[in-house]
Amino acid sequence: MKKMKYLAVFAAAFALAAFVLVGCSSGASSSSASTSASSTSASASASAASASSDANKFIVGFDAEYPPYGFKAADGSYTGFDLDLAQAVCEMNGWEFEAKPIDWDAKDLELDSGNITCIWNGFTYEGREDKYAWSGQYMLNEQVFVVAEGSDVTAYENMGGKKVVTQAGSAAYDLLSDNEEHEAMETLFDGNKVATVPDYNTAFLQLESGAVDVVACDLSIAQYQIAQNPGKFVQLDEPLNSEHYAVGFKLGEDEMAAKVTESLKKLYEDGTVETLINKYADYGMDINNWVLK
Repeated sequence: MKKMKYLAVFAAAFALAAFVLVGCSSGASSSSASTSASSTSASASASAASASSDANKFIVGFDAEYPPYGFKAADGSYTGFDLDLAQAVCEMNGWEFEAKPIDWDAKDLELDSGNITCIWNGFTYEGREDKYAWSGQYMLNEQVFVVAEGSDVTAYENMGGKKVVTQAGSAAYDLLSDNEEHEAMETLFDGNKVATVPDYNTAFLQLESGAVDVVACDLSIAQYQIAQNPGKFVQLDEPLNSEHYAVGFKLGEDEMAAKVTESLKKLYEDGTVETLINKYADYGMDINNWVLK
């Protein structure tokens, strides 16, 4: 009888303990589920915020060795007319501006991969009309030849056997290599071809040292180098051609391109464009070369 009483007491104690454990387990499970749901919600909110931020970001791909349109200042920051202009457009539209220096020869890869929103850095429109969604053409440019002061090269006709260099992937290279109107000129050059370097600063250092005889480049680059190096360089009178700069987006981004065009027109109307051009006047920039009105 006593043994049975002890068994009853033990059974009751075991049942009570099981009940308490079940209750605790249920509470812990509920708490864990609540924490997990809260964490998932926070993660979703963070992802949404990140996606929203990325969608609002405007990343400009530019050549950091292309003054006055894009270059590295003495303090290490990136500056230039096109970067200032792009930032003004972003401020007007509430976009987050980011300047991303790129290898100019890999600009299409950067654009196609989504690493940049656009190519905006003295980017020539002519000859690339069907490759990008374009903004309106905003700046007049020319492709020209520059020689050292005192050079015996005064025109195309006496470039025979001379070393001619330009930037890889540039409009000047395309013009001299792929254009029927000018490709015969390559037969004049040393090695029967135009040589290339990664950037125009290197090209002009080679010109100054005598390593090359002629630099083929944009008018803006020629004006900048001549203004910054008085008495060292001379631009030949006859240009290769006249062309225009515009902003290049991935094909299909016509709406974005149109929005930038509209913004550029407004910036011209309110005087911002002239203010920025005057900021770089010492680099050879001139308001008379602005064409988007």
